[in-house]
Amino acid sequence: MSADGEKALDAFLGLIAEKGYADVALRDVAEAAGLGFADLYRLYPDKTALAAAFMARIDAEVMAGTPSSVDPEETARDRLFDVMMRRYDALRPYRAALRALRRAGTRDPMLAMAMGPGLRRSMAAMLEAASLASDGVPGALRQNGLLAIHYAVSRVFDRDDTQDLSKTMAALDNRLKTAERWSQLFDKYVKSPRASAPPESPVSPEA
Repeated sequence: MSADGEKALDAFLGLIAEKGYADVALRDVAEAAGLGFADLYRLYPDKTALAAAFMARIDAEVMAGTPSSVDPEETARDRLFDVMMRRYDALRPYRAALRALRRAGTRDPMLAMAMGPGLRRSMAAMLEAASLASDGVPGALRQNGLLAIHYAVSRVFDRDDTQDLSKTMAALDNRLKTAERWSQLFDKYVKSPRASAPPESPVSPEA
């Protein structure tokens, strides 16, 4: 991202944290960033593009902290916990802006629809950073599960005033443990001989 892009994004986040998303116009962002409106428009043609750039910034910060190799002693749950906590640490300075975006999304279905694919890409990136595949049907299921976990934990994160985000950590750990238990039950069912056998005909051969 260019220096002007960074300035514009910082200005946008500061403004929506102060005024709310709906009360900030693109021209306000240009003025706060010290850019001409045409210059800003070339970078970000609308506020949705700025919101997407915010998610991309957080994703990049999480990726920057991802180890280059996987610790064989760590479980998938451990790796995903570390990745998501890095995400909440990265989001911490922008909590007010994040709340403004969430509120706007609940009131503006078009904004929610526009941001949805970006958030799914973010969750896919978090899975990949934890060495969990995010493609195909299994990957889509993992993305949906992680999205549900993220939505639930975010409500705790919004109110977490602890220095080390201990409340957020506890909520995330609890949700991931529950997801792991369900995943193990599902795998056990899928691998069972009865589950893999062809279903019996509901009609008797003598009928």
